[in-house]
Amino acid sequence: MQNFRLTIQYDGTRYLGWQRPKKDGLNRTVSWKLMTVLEKIAGEPVTLFAGAKTDPGVHALAQTVSFQAGSGLRADQIRTELNRCLPQDIAVLDCRTAPERFRADLNALSRTYEFRICTAPVYDIFSAGYTAHIYPAPDFAAMRQAVSALIGKHDFTHFSAGRAKKSTVKEIFSVEIESGQEKDLARITVTADDFLCRMPQLVIGTLLETGQGIRTPESIKDILNGSESQSSKVQKAGALCEAKGLLLTSIQYP
Repeated sequence: MQNFRLTIQYDGTRYLGWQRPKKDGLNRTVSWKLMTVLEKIAGEPVTLFAGAKTDPGVHALAQTVSFQAGSGLRADQIRTELNRCLPQDIAVLDCRTAPERFRADLNALSRTYEFRICTAPVYDIFSAGYTAHIYPAPDFAAMRQAVSALIGKHDFTHFSAGRAKKSTVKEIFSVEIESGQEKDLARITVTADDFLCRMPQLVIGTLLETGQGIRTPESIKDILNGSESQSSKVQKAGALCEAKGLLLTSIQYP
């Protein structure tokens, strides 16, 4: 058996994320599409390991996937056959052999997501499928003020959807908010050691609500701590940001 490493990109619009339980529609996931074609190429069952489990509707510019298959297969052959057989919204950028113990999920050091915002009065229809439209633009200064509470290692239970099987303690290394560099376009980039289910969308959605004056920058700490506000209600994370504007841009490995 050989260990292979893929770098793929996909438009997540019509998929229920990278991976879902069978009861939620396994065949409408990116992993199912990829696995189905790989098993035809390999002529045997294949188990996929992904560096990040993107959520429904979220795109990937560079997802890393590893799997094992028969030693008779060549990496260039696998890439060619995958790109020939996969739907047009999934592309294999690279395929290479990897060390025997490499696993895309276990060996990743961090993951980076980028959220793109069009702040023009009328959005560009040719980029609308990958950019959220928010006009007028949010207060980016207020959003930057809220960022400091997110940086570091915290229990992100209240920034996740569903129950996590593993630890809910994650570490956010950086949150960068870029505005003004490109006309009518802003970007929020979040890098963490790992993310819980829906965590990227909830973190960014909460920051956007801060920029829209729906909540204060100080509320981030209350959400992390599960604290109560002055109205005696537990602070909750904001609404999910639009999935179409969110892209997995990179996964870092040693």
